[in-house]
Amino acid sequence: MDLVQTDDNPMPPNPASGFITTPDGFRLRYARWRTPRPPCKGTVLVLQGRAEFIEKYFETVADLGNAGFDVCTFDWRGQGGSDRLIKDAKRGYVDSFDQYSTDLDAILAQIVLPDCRPPYFILAHSFGALAALVAAPRLANRIRRMVLCAPLVRFGQIPISQERLKFLAGLMATIGLGGVYVMGGSQLHENRRFAENNLTSDQRRFERGNSFARANPQLAIGGATAAWAFAACQAMEKLADPDFVGSITIPTLLIAAGGDKVVSVRAIEELGRRMRSGKAVTIDGARHEMLQERDIVREQLFAAFHAFIPGSSPM
Repeated sequence: MDLVQTDDNPMPPNPASGFITTPDGFRLRYARWRTPRPPCKGTVLVLQGRAEFIEKYFETVADLGNAGFDVCTFDWRGQGGSDRLIKDAKRGYVDSFDQYSTDLDAILAQIVLPDCRPPYFILAHSFGALAALVAAPRLANRIRRMVLCAPLVRFGQIPISQERLKFLAGLMATIGLGGVYVMGGSQLHENRRFAENNLTSDQRRFERGNSFARANPQLAIGGATAAWAFAACQAMEKLADPDFVGSITIPTLLIAAGGDKVVSVRAIEELGRRMRSGKAVTIDGARHEMLQERDIVREQLFAAFHAFIPGSSPM
């Protein structure tokens, strides 16, 4: 499907968008923009979180473009305007995070490297940040630096321990129940009230995102299935392996949201201490979706981004 804009969620001008096909046969929707303020400082590859889509990042794309960066982003398989993996398009499903690595490799090979201007940087959110970390050992020759916002290093407040979740989700996937909801259920985020949310303290941006998703239900998905939860737990386990963490050589900035209930702030800070190529900072009072947060939070996030990314400067 084409990119969609609304009055309160305008699209940055002059996108180049379309679809690519991964080596295993899934179509991914992508979009890229050139900065309106040359000279170009490089291309930022924006990696979305779970249940997100390109249009949710229009404001961020505009901010990066106004700071002199080209931008490329895409919808992961199983969400947004990309192909789904199972018949029920609303279920958040994946068999393995290796499939997300395939998506990332395909976007780099087919869009970023041939069509986008170097150097290349990653700005990722939540599960997108976990996908970036899992793929990082083989990205060193292509990606200059990474800024990872609220990375899913470990789940935050969940009803059972992560270890028990992994066991139960893995068992369900093994016996053919991988498509059953285990986190969040079928209710879509856009049907929840602001007072019930733990993603952002900015009501305007919260309502903007929800109203857009309600008007474009084909882009939205519900909660995570057992297969997705099991795959995520397996991916997070890699970050507990010192040898794997040591193999990440891309300079990486982890930005934790101090008020995050979705992912573990403590685990992010601990990973920052263990990474030879990385460090962690925390934005006090911020909730999970920092790129959809209040201006004061977004300003701090972008200040950290511009301080860390070479050739960058505040807008």
